[in-house]
Amino acid sequence: MTPTVLTVNAGSSSLQLHLVRDGRVVRTEHSEHSPDPAAAERTLSDFLSGADTEVTAVGHRLVHGGEAVRAPTVADDDVVEAVRGYADLAPLHVPPALALVEAARRVLPSVPHVLCPDTAFHAGLPAAAATYALPAEWRRRWGLRRYGFHGLSYAWATRRAAELLGRPAGEVSLVLTHLGGGCSVCAVRDGRSVDTSMGFTPLEGVPMSKRSGSVDPGMLLWLLSGSRLTLEELSDGLEHGSGLLGLSDGLSGDTRDLVASPEEAAALALDVFAYRVSREIAASAAALDRLDALVFTGEIGWDQPEVREAVCGRLSLLGVEPPAVTDVDRDGVVSPPGARLPVLVVRPREELQVARETLAALGRPGGGSGRP
Repeated sequence: MTPTVLTVNAGSSSLQLHLVRDGRVVRTEHSEHSPDPAAAERTLSDFLSGADTEVTAVGHRLVHGGEAVRAPTVADDDVVEAVRGYADLAPLHVPPALALVEAARRVLPSVPHVLCPDTAFHAGLPAAAATYALPAEWRRRWGLRRYGFHGLSYAWATRRAAELLGRPAGEVSLVLTHLGGGCSVCAVRDGRSVDTSMGFTPLEGVPMSKRSGSVDPGMLLWLLSGSRLTLEELSDGLEHGSGLLGLSDGLSGDTRDLVASPEEAAALALDVFAYRVSREIAASAAALDRLDALVFTGEIGWDQPEVREAVCGRLSLLGVEPPAVTDVDRDGVVSPPGARLPVLVVRPREELQVARETLAALGRPGGGSGRP
């Protein structure tokens, strides 16, 4: 019997459920509100009640498993408790994910549940890319290192980009950027992540919808001194009031709203965003000895042509030309014919990657490594 995987992707303010069979989604539900833990079991039960297939396994997207989960891992009580110890490294994502794990284990107690961490794709980062220039004692004591995120998205996009280029996934060198509510850039050499913009937490790197991305740590120390901000105020501002929302003076954290707005603050937000993304793409290219393609993925990368054009317009030094194709309905090349460097757009399909990694962790047919 062909296995059916229930994939659970609990975000900070959303929930995506998919039933995946034979590499295809057969049922889906997407809510912009993460369910209250008390309602999670009913949400899952209602979703499954409308399905005409028996669930073989459940795969859970886990943004940050710290050192507890660095590869797809079957979730038992000990593993879940170990992950809970790292929840404060991704406070917007890990608590709701664990609440869904517990609810799903109660609803489906007789099938295996697998945690699929976003950090797994970056687990082999070279030491030069993974190590912070901090005191060695701190790094040893608290495990301070760069983990990287959006790994499920990058694993899927790397495979699809290789297919589009007509090359084996293990032989491509790419710079990819996942642009959505969270944003990052990743350098892939011979199919493996060798650098990425996010680090110890999902707060580092380029500006995001509401998260700041990288800022001067000295400025943060200054804000905490002299009773300017409390730790709670600083944390809330960096996580919820910065990024595109902060740049646009509270107008919106959604690029679609900003593109349509005549406000100067909206134009500034988009300009800063495109500049920082292009700057990170150029920096990531330094990790490669060749560049086969630039790949856009994530919700913004997939369906926001204005952002793609603005980013590409700043990368002529890398041989990038502004996209010739704006409206896309399938994965493909959007750069002009004959362009020195292909620019690809890949639809984000984290649910399919979670299903692949879940089956692979269980040794079931239809699985595949988390890496190309």
